[in-house]
Formats: sequence, structure tokens, C-alpha cells
Amino acid sequence: MVQRPLETVVQSLPGILILMFVAQLFWVIGIHGNQMVKPIREPLLLGAIMVNMTAFEQGKEIPNIITMPFWDVYMSIGGSGITLGLLFAVMIATRRKEMREISKLSLGPSFFNINEPVIFGMPIMLNPILAIPFIITPLITGTIGYFATSIGFAGKAVVMVPWTTPPIVNAWLSTAGSMGAVVTQLICIVVATIIYLPFVKVAARRAEQAEQPVIQNA
Repeated sequence: MVQRPLETVVQSLPGILILMFVAQLFWVIGIHGNQMVKPIREPLLLGAIMVNMTAFEQGKEIPNIITMPFWDVYMSIGGSGITLGLLFAVMIATRRKEMREISKLSLGPSFFNINEPVIFGMPIMLNPILAIPFIITPLITGTIGYFATSIGFAGKAVVMVPWTTPPIVNAWLSTAGSMGAVVTQLICIVVATIIYLPFVKVAARRAEQAEQPVIQNA
């Protein structure tokens, strides 16, 4: 009796955005956000992809836009917060050695959607500047992915792929070869990078200002 209303909520755009928002808030305060929402997210989104897989195998219309692969493909590119965009933004916007070094070290894991190095190394956790784009970016990219899918530009997910599958590859595989999904994910990466850019500049400027008294007293 409880599952049906939850399915209706979570498989709607507002519902999945709220769930992501909650997960991101947990990350910012140092708690693994995905693990906190997992008891709600996984049964419903895994159930949704199973329904899609069955419909695809039977040649029927694919019913669900929001599934577990949808979360991974459009709302967790490079890991929670679409931090692949953050890494690109750092490379573009600042020459601060420590930020660029962390980005370089984090880039490899991020291609497999593992981003704890950047969350705790940059850091994003307890960082009021970088926390803002970290929270809002997946909400924006999720909205882009939802509307691209709803208008038929991107295919719906019909294959459950491991969450560590690299970006682009996961968009292609999970939708059984939808180029629209690949293009949409690329757009999401570009949008994420643009969102992070001004916040990276502010964070770098703040770090430089914090160093000034130390340099003057040296």
C-alpha cells in the first residue's frame, strides 16, 4: 500500500529531484548521500528499469523515464554532484596548484563515477561555496535528461548497466544505442562545467585571499 504512492512520487520529475536534493545535502555535511536515500531509491528505480527491460524484450512501449540508469546517466555523471563538470571547470578557470592536482588525481576515478577523492579532497564537504553547485547541478541536468527523454530525443533506459560504467558508454548501453541519450549526456556535462565555473573562480579567489596574511607575516 505504501509502495504505490512512493513509486508515483519518485518516478515523477519533482519526486526524483527532491530525492537527489536530500542526497546532496547529506554529502555536503559529510554523510554518504547515496547510502542515505538508497532504501527509498533502489527498490523503486530498480523496479522501474526491470519493467522497462521486460517491455523492451517483449517489443512493447517502454513505460518509465525515471529509472536507476536515468539517475546514473543524467544525475550522477562522474559521481554525485556531476563533479566531472567541477574537474573540467578547475582546469579551465584556475591555475591554483592544489586544486589542479586534486582534479588530475580525481579525473581517473571520476570516469568510473567514483568521486570521493574530489568530494573530500577539494573539498566539497562543508564548503559553502562549492556546495551550492554540487547541490543544484544534478537537479538541472536531471531536468534536462527528463525533458530530452519525454520529447523522444533521448531513448528511455532499457538495460541495467553497472553504476561504474563510464559516461557516454553508460548512456549508449543503457538506452540500447540511443544517440540522443549520448548527446543529452554530453550537454549535461557542458552545462555542469558552466555551472561550476563561477564557483571555482570564487573558491580560488578566497583561497588566495586567505594566503595573503600568511605571506605577509612570513
